[in-house]
Amino acid sequence: MQIKSKLPDVGVTIFTIMSKLANDHHAINLSQGFPDFGTHPGLLTLVYESMRAGHNQYAPMQGVRDLRERISEKVSELYLADYDPDSEITVTSGATEALFAAISAAVHPGDEVIVLEPAFDSYVPVIQLNGGIPVYVQYTFPDCRIDWDDVRNALSAKTRLIILNSPHNPTGAVFTESDIAELKNILRDTEVLILSDEVYEHIIFDGIRHESVCRYPELRQRSFVVSSFGKTYHTTGWKIGYCLAPAPLSKEFQRVHQFLTFASNTPIQYAYAEFMKNKEIYLSLPAFYQQKRDKFLSLIRDSRFKAVPCCGTYFQMLDYSAISDESDVEFSKRMTIENGVASIPPSVFYHRCVDHKVLRFCFAKKDKTLEKAAERLCRI
Repeated sequence: MQIKSKLPDVGVTIFTIMSKLANDHHAINLSQGFPDFGTHPGLLTLVYESMRAGHNQYAPMQGVRDLRERISEKVSELYLADYDPDSEITVTSGATEALFAAISAAVHPGDEVIVLEPAFDSYVPVIQLNGGIPVYVQYTFPDCRIDWDDVRNALSAKTRLIILNSPHNPTGAVFTESDIAELKNILRDTEVLILSDEVYEHIIFDGIRHESVCRYPELRQRSFVVSSFGKTYHTTGWKIGYCLAPAPLSKEFQRVHQFLTFASNTPIQYAYAEFMKNKEIYLSLPAFYQQKRDKFLSLIRDSRFKAVPCCGTYFQMLDYSAISDESDVEFSKRMTIENGVASIPPSVFYHRCVDHKVLRFCFAKKDKTLEKAAERLCRI
């Protein structure tokens, strides 16, 4: 038997394709965004202790309260934003679930949603599943900035939501105070909601401040803000994220969330709650990943690739136009098979497959992994 697909144009994600290709050809996998090093041993101990203490049944639908309190404290200290742990914070089964719940809560059939491209590949399918209409605005290239006049021109009476992502995957661009000022001006007299994907909030370089929408009351009141423990604590496989939103938005968010997963992994939530007391762990993350970025760039300095500036995330874009005029999809596949290094072709993050002859590499890897990959890249 067959059913009519709600997503007929959606196939297997590029992350699955490239990771499988890397495995099949024993290539170094710098494609999918996950570390190849472990998390802090103290966090593993806390998970074990949480299980031994009996925290093995359903957590509250909103998340373990201790964890929601720690999240509230962190956001208050970093962004001077007060979120009520009881009514404005929801722990989710990963950031992807939070994105799904937020879009589903906000978007009705016929609503328009502004999507800034290149865009993480989960946004548009969820918009479409909810009957929404994506309206695309492209980042400029190669400076990877938003032309806010384009955003202003994309607004209409049907615009319900705008999806933001800073630090930005895949470009590594980050919002500035000027970007925030433009955003405030554009939305001031509208009822447009914001979904701000901030999963890389702690991975930002060169002394730049993370401009979370949480910092700005006039934006905060209309925003779902999503973050990820997986990115912060090198635990992507644990799939725990959270969403911050004012009480009326959180109420609608939770109406969806409770029927997606109801509750997320209980012992891990207790472990995170205790581990977050060591603030230095997440406060030191920018320096940790900046060292990785700088090392990777140093290692490929003599290659034929040209680095595109990266101010955040753990992804580095490299221009390969001096090497090949192949499409980024074909070149990334050939490089995986022939040269043994897997990457992601960013054209897949555009609805019309815009190809700037760049590839995205993940540098959240052990130094020896980066050294081995760079050696192969320099031979191309």
